[in-house]
Amino acid sequence: MIQKQDGFESEKLFIVPEYVIVEISKHPLISPFFITDIGYFPKAKYHYRERIEGCDTHILIYCADGEGWVKLDHEKTYFLKSHTLIVIPADTPHCYGADEENPWSIYWVHLKGAEVITFIKSFGLNEGLLQIPLSTYVQFSELFEQCFVSLSEKPYSQLHHIKTSQAMKFLLSSLGLSSIRSGQEERKKLYLEKAIHYMNDSINRSIKLSELAKIVGLSIQHLTHLFKEETGFPPIDYFLRMKIQRAGQLLDLTDHSVKEISNSLGMADPYYFSRIFKKINGCSPTEYRKNQKG
Repeated sequence: MIQKQDGFESEKLFIVPEYVIVEISKHPLISPFFITDIGYFPKAKYHYRERIEGCDTHILIYCADGEGWVKLDHEKTYFLKSHTLIVIPADTPHCYGADEENPWSIYWVHLKGAEVITFIKSFGLNEGLLQIPLSTYVQFSELFEQCFVSLSEKPYSQLHHIKTSQAMKFLLSSLGLSSIRSGQEERKKLYLEKAIHYMNDSINRSIKLSELAKIVGLSIQHLTHLFKEETGFPPIDYFLRMKIQRAGQLLDLTDHSVKEISNSLGMADPYYFSRIFKKINGCSPTEYRKNQKG
């Protein structure tokens, strides 16, 4: 069977020279997160790569078209199709290749630095195969092209490496936020959006947790768990924070009194309102209004 690492028509491929990597590894803004290799292989027939002991970089592979596969740690095999993404962690044995009948077109990046794995985990990019919405692809391809051009045309410029480092962080965070991990994740998102929409519509009054759970269609325990997992706060705490955020807008944009704002948000006791406001914002409503913004 024919196997190729590169050499595909219209491919893009750039590897940062080793001595440049040595230099940028010393820069405090670059060393935590930087690109060492970047490329695009269109219709990469016979593409195959195997690293028995892995490599010292984290590898991102985005399949834009066609099909292929990735095998990690001699065990789990993932089958990539159009608009799917996978991250191969550093030092993980792996091999991957294009489908023989419908070879993939892939964007790929090698990343290095102490912050890379934390960044990848924070956005869930280490959770196996991710489906990326088609709407995200245009933004992805444009940012990828900017990174490729910047590195390939100015590989010796530390400013360009700073730029591509930040651009790649933004690119990966966008992919992580827009990825569709599973039907369960989508349902969780819909439950959360429904709850927050109801909170917005009820911002001028009080609501009970049982009332919110009934509207969303979840048990109180399940709804509380979902909110803590996704926002870090129980539902009613999150609702109070929404009220205080709205109060800040009213303090900034109107001349309404603290009592009037408190009443408009369904909090009849202005002293209780002020205590909650100070607890969340670190200052009283009156002090907040005096602070210059912008």
